Amino acid sequence: MIGTTLTVDGVTLRFGGLTAVNRVSFRVTEGEILAVIGPNGAGKTSLFNAITGIYPPTEGRVLIGGREVVEAFQPRLFARWLAVGVATGLGATLAVNLQTLWSTAITEHFIPPKPFPLAAAFSSAWTVLQPQAWTVLPFLAGGALGTLAAWRLWTTNRRSPERVARAGVGRTFQNIRLFRELSCIDNVLVGRHAHLTSRWFDAALRLPRHRRDQRQGTATARALLDFVGLAHHAERAAGTLAYGDQRRLEIARALALAPGLLLLDEPAAGMNPTESQELMALIRRIRERGVTCLLIEHDMSVVMGVSDRIVVLHYGTKIAEGTPAEIRADPEVIEAYLGREDSGRFPIVPRTDRIQKDASKQEPKA
Repeated sequence: MIGTTLTVDGVTLRFGGLTAVNRVSFRVTEGEILAVIGPNGAGKTSLFNAITGIYPPTEGRVLIGGREVVEAFQPRLFARWLAVGVATGLGATLAVNLQTLWSTAITEHFIPPKPFPLAAAFSSAWTVLQPQAWTVLPFLAGGALGTLAAWRLWTTNRRSPERVARAGVGRTFQNIRLFRELSCIDNVLVGRHAHLTSRWFDAALRLPRHRRDQRQGTATARALLDFVGLAHHAERAAGTLAYGDQRRLEIARALALAPGLLLLDEPAAGMNPTESQELMALIRRIRERGVTCLLIEHDMSVVMGVSDRIVVLHYGTKIAEGTPAEIRADPEVIEAYLGREDSGRFPIVPRTDRIQKDASKQEPKA
C-alpha cells in the first residue's frame, strides 16, 4: 500500500436550504493521520460522504493523489446511447406511418399467387418515409433523447463511490455495515471486488482466472484478519462477533481494497477503554503500512493519542486546524466544544453537558 494525499478545496454541501458543509478546506499529506472533530451535527460524516462520492459537493473540489476523481468524456457511451435514440426515433417514425406503409408497400403490391415484388415494396416505403415533417421530427426527437440520456448518465456517475474506491480510497461507517450472516472472511472478500480480474462467465464456468482470483483473495483476506487480530474468527458469522471485533472486521474489509487513503468514521464508538487502546495501536500499524488516515472520532483520548493534526468543525464550518497541542490550547475550540478548563485535565466535559449535570443537581422548588 502506498499513501495517498487528499486535498479538500472549498467543499460546500447543501441539502435544499440546509448547508451541511460550508467551504471547508484542508490537506492530508502522505502517511499522515488527520482527525476531524466536532459535536453531533457539525458536518463530519457529510464531509466524508462528499469525499467518497456518495454526495457530490455543491461547490469546491476533492483531489485524491493530486487529481480529481472525475471520469473523462466517454465517446463510446455517447455513441451507444445516440444509437439507441436513433433506433427509437426510427421506431417512432415507423409507428406514425404504419398504416400508410402497410397500404403502399404491402397491400398494393401483394397480389397472390404472384411472387411478392420486394424491390417495388421498398421503393414505395421509401417514398412514404422520405424526409417530411411527420417522418423527420420523430427521428430527430429520438436522437435528441438518446444524447440527453448519455449526458445524464455521464454527469450523474462521473464521480461515483465506485470510482473513488478504485482510486484507492477505503472507508468505514459510523453505523457498522457488515453482512451479518456471512463469515468474517467472506466479509473481507467483499472488499476485494475492485481488484477482481474475472467476470461472471469465468465464475459460471469455473475458469482458471476465477480460481486464481479466489486463491489470491482468500490469502489476502486471511492475512488481513490476522492483521486486525481476528484470524481465529475467520469462519465465524460476522453478526456473532463482539462489538469491538465487528469494528475491527469493518476496518479489515476496508483494507482489502488496498487503499492509499483510509477514512475511519468513529471507529472507537461503543468501545471500552481497553478496546480503544487496541484500536489506537491498530491505527498506528495501518499508518506503518503506508496508508494515509482521515479519522472522525468523539473519543478525545483516541484523537489526541494517534493524530498528527486535527481539524475542528462547527456547524459545517472549519474553525481550527493544527497539532493536538495547538487544538488543546485554542480558546475558540475550548469555548465551542470542550467547555472551560477548570479540572486541569484533558479531555474536558463539554459545557452543555456540564450545564445539564448542574441542573440535575438542583433541588426542585417547593
